[in-house]
Amino acid sequence: MVPKEIQTLIEAGLPDCTATVLSDDETHFAAVVTSSAFVDKTPLQRHQMVYRTLGDCVGGEIHALSIKALTPEESTIDGR
Repeated sequence: MVPKEIQTLIEAGLPDCTATVLSDDETHFAAVVTSSAFVDKTPLQRHQMVYRTLGDCVGGEIHALSIKALTPEESTIDGR
């Protein structure tokens, strides 16, 4: 699986979302996901929301996924 495919799945599954996904080996991935749907959610809830968009790919084609899940406000504060 390539990063663009993961980005597309995440963006299709989360409202008002932008995602950037990177990988050096197309097995281990890092994602920065920004969505207003993360407002008032704990970090665990945010990660669960992202994982749900990927379904059975996690643990299969996606061996490992590092997630940074931010609200639009947090993204602006952090300069991302």
